[in-house]
Amino acid sequence: MTKKRIFYGFLALFVLYLCYLAYIFILSPKTNLQSIYLIPKDAVFIIESEQPVESWEKVSQSEGWHHLKKNDYFSELTENIQRVDTVFNDNHKLFEFFDNRSLFISIHMISPKDYGIFYVLDLKRIAKLQLLKTYLNTLLDDGYVLSKRSYHEHEILEVHDRESKETMYLAFIKNQLVASYTHTLVEASIDQYNEPVLGRNLNFLEINQKVGHEDLFRMYVQYHYFDDYIKQYSDRPSDWVKRVSENFLFSGFYFDLDENSMLTANGYTNISAVNEYYLEALQKSGTSERSIPEIAPNSTALYISYGFDSFAEFYKNFEMVQQNDPEQFESYQKGIAKVEKFLKIDVKENFVSWIGDEIAVLQIQSHISKGKNDVALVLKTNDAEDAKTNLDFVVEQIRKKTPVKFKAVNYKDYEINFLSIKGFFKMLLGGRFDEFDKPYFTQIDDYVIFSDNPNTLKGIIDKVVEEETLGTSETFRDFEQKFDSESTVFVYSNVPLLYDNMYALADAPTKQRMRKNKDFIICFPQVGLQLSPEDDLFESRLVLNYQDVEEVKKAINVPKDIPKSTPKTQNSAAAQITDAVFNLRPIYPTDLNADSFSKKYANGNIWFEVDIKDGLKHGRYEEFYPDGTRKIRGRFRNDEQAGTWRYYNKEGDQVHKKRF
Repeated sequence: MTKKRIFYGFLALFVLYLCYLAYIFILSPKTNLQSIYLIPKDAVFIIESEQPVESWEKVSQSEGWHHLKKNDYFSELTENIQRVDTVFNDNHKLFEFFDNRSLFISIHMISPKDYGIFYVLDLKRIAKLQLLKTYLNTLLDDGYVLSKRSYHEHEILEVHDRESKETMYLAFIKNQLVASYTHTLVEASIDQYNEPVLGRNLNFLEINQKVGHEDLFRMYVQYHYFDDYIKQYSDRPSDWVKRVSENFLFSGFYFDLDENSMLTANGYTNISAVNEYYLEALQKSGTSERSIPEIAPNSTALYISYGFDSFAEFYKNFEMVQQNDPEQFESYQKGIAKVEKFLKIDVKENFVSWIGDEIAVLQIQSHISKGKNDVALVLKTNDAEDAKTNLDFVVEQIRKKTPVKFKAVNYKDYEINFLSIKGFFKMLLGGRFDEFDKPYFTQIDDYVIFSDNPNTLKGIIDKVVEEETLGTSETFRDFEQKFDSESTVFVYSNVPLLYDNMYALADAPTKQRMRKNKDFIICFPQVGLQLSPEDDLFESRLVLNYQDVEEVKKAINVPKDIPKSTPKTQNSAAAQITDAVFNLRPIYPTDLNADSFSKKYANGNIWFEVDIKDGLKHGRYEEFYPDGTRKIRGRFRNDEQAGTWRYYNKEGDQVHKKRF
């Protein structure tokens, strides 16, 4: 009888426990809190996954991630993510419990040079089981110490690792588990519970609602803090980062990873109400197919394309959106009117009318201008003859109304001219185009190309003549097929070339960091971003093409060494001196109407001096030793050496000559 009572007693307790579980999981009212309400408001990046374990396993097993883990930054990121697992890793069932539950990971700047990672896991109804909190004690061995403290009426659990001396901070807030190795982030999360900011930001919610949920993971970018994040890597201000932070609000992407470690992200981006007006105008002006790669050199490091139904439509919208700022619009109109009155031209007739459906900015790798970016602005025409007629008219008006006397230069059957209207493109299109102050220009078929450096135009002409353009590059064409054929904004980067351009401009500490991380930068040799208008947003597509870094290095073209005019041994006997002493370096004058071009030694003495015509060597050439003694003398005709050339030793004696 006693055994039966005990049995029925246990049975009753078991039934009561089942009823309790049924109440917890079925009958109890749903008072779930959304994870986003607990993310501190200053998140730079937010990663979200509905299948965190499955998604992380797919990413961590990819070839690209295995390579990136060798880098300190990604190694630390991987370690931080995996350290959250270590508390549970010994219990496989609890580890599996993470899957099918929403996990958010956010990155925050916690100091000017350091960031913290924050985690939010939706426990759903199981969070109501008080056993869950106490169960943590059973997961910890002697290597950990668990302590508790209170913050704003919430309990924070502190799990201290004796070996690493690090502490993970956790808190249960309704149905959510929050965690971080930075205690201020957990405290900020509790503050967000009382007064949520990010979760109620209408601009964020607009993007969040548009991004899908059936994919590998999702990532959001809050551009307001993007500038602060980039500053941890360089103290030098970056103009493009500043513009991105000011012009965009949020982006949201959903990601997919293929078997070749190519990462593809689709999503949406919204723009700030206080933006550079051309962005808002672009959003209202449609799309176009990209054709400028036909003349963009294959040495292009960065290709930024702006497309629209027509430039005339874009320009109308550009003027319209500026009217939201009456003071700015008045200043804009005065600037245009001043130019029109002085030169007696009509901007809409002489410029806007012939521009077609695409303009682009090219940043090009160059062996000419070391330490500077070669930048060009390309305007596709809707009528090549009309463009030439109007530009000729504008140049003639400049010649009549200003003291500038520039004679057009012919280079490989393409005419290079000079548009001496200071700040014209900045005035016409906004600050994004202030790099083109007083540009030279040339026309190649249906494209008019502007650059402040005439040698950039020569380089583009050379590549077109040699048929070495993006349009003829199979690598570029294959990558471009990952995107829609039409777009409003399209950004393509050849990362190894862009790395070289950025390295040339960097300061010494930045160069050191870049050298250290080069293999982890160039392993994504192609990166592309596409924006197309959808309602008041930009539909966005981002593609990162991973490639084995050794294959990338093999594909990089190493520039050939330019022979030096100085023989290896200055004191060689005359019999040892060969014709190689007359192999001279090329010159790149920036004033194509100058009569001569020269360079000097560090001591101020002339290194060499040559007569030029239309930017080409034509006439006498003299080269000197650092002490001023003549070294070489000869003549050029149409950029070719001609007649008898003479070479002298340091005593001034002729020791070699050659007739060309």
